Amino acid sequence: MVLQRSDLKKAKRVVVKVGSSTITHQNGKRDFGRIDRLAREMSDLQNQGHEMILVTSGAVAVGVDRLGLPEKPRTIPGKQAAAAIGQGILMHTYEKFFAEYGQIVAQVLLTRMEAIDRHRYTNARNTFMELLKNGVIPIVNENDVVALDELKIGDNDNMSALVAGITDADLVIILSDVEGLYTANPQTHPDAKLISKVEEITSEVEALAGGAGSTVGTGGMFTKLQAAKNATSSGINMVIASGSEKDVIARILNGEEIGTLFASKENRLQFRKRWLAFGARIMGKIIVDDGCVKAIKKAGGCSVLPAGITDVEGSFEAGNTVSVVTQDGFELARGLCHYSSDELRQIKGCKTYEIEKILGHKNFDEVIHRDDLVILN
Repeated sequence: MVLQRSDLKKAKRVVVKVGSSTITHQNGKRDFGRIDRLAREMSDLQNQGHEMILVTSGAVAVGVDRLGLPEKPRTIPGKQAAAAIGQGILMHTYEKFFAEYGQIVAQVLLTRMEAIDRHRYTNARNTFMELLKNGVIPIVNENDVVALDELKIGDNDNMSALVAGITDADLVIILSDVEGLYTANPQTHPDAKLISKVEEITSEVEALAGGAGSTVGTGGMFTKLQAAKNATSSGINMVIASGSEKDVIARILNGEEIGTLFASKENRLQFRKRWLAFGARIMGKIIVDDGCVKAIKKAGGCSVLPAGITDVEGSFEAGNTVSVVTQDGFELARGLCHYSSDELRQIKGCKTYEIEKILGHKNFDEVIHRDDLVILN
């Protein structure tokens, strides 16, 4: 069944992500007009029966403004100090505006630990569910004050997909300073056209956004595509749209063709597989050949066997979550690996019956069993 824009009217639980550029002016000061419109629109949708969740950036920017600093600090302690100051101010601002429209909000601060630790992931889910049951609008941000680099999710685009997965949301709406995904960089190609809908995130689609840190991507489009990949793989639709559009959230939920819609896969992933898809910490990569790619993508799926592995990247132990990557670097799937990286380097390309002869033992025939494998877009 092909997803239509009108199908978004059925979305009950909605995650809205706003970037710093959406809620602050260019000088870093809070844009009270936009925050007010955001609070009013989300409150109205909540009153209509939707369950709204807000993922927000802006704590560091607000802290920098309150401190009167000429620019954003470059050191981690400096950024964390700014976040510590800005977080409270930003939350107070949201609480004030949402209260004007009769809504109760709650602050939820997350780090990667809520993603990589199964128990904390489940606890976070339980907290969200209790808040939503009580009609509260959760306001989510990364806990920049205490998060170290290895514990940071890194950006609120992927945070929004993580939150959508935790809460089993129906739709993610990322509001940004760009209108969506274009056929080319609109800053350098005036003839670039907005892509209304993406059915599948292929390597060609990823190339439109450029790589991480690329000068090709605009508005952090690369991270937005990562978020879209994570969300759609879990059966959650996602829309990227401009935060400056009037009543943009309501119009999207009314089926209007705004921004770029990323269509989800039809089947929702089980809770455990959703955690594997983008909750677990990725510890390494397994590069597979074309035959393995075809086997994995076929109906019903297939386990990853050593014969289809051409290379291994990273250092990981048996039981860790790894990415399954094609020869050209496209992430095809994620799953629990039954062998360590050292063991895989010894048995890659080998037949199953050769594993015990090479390693001296054989715990499993499969490197990743299909029940432990999540196929991404």
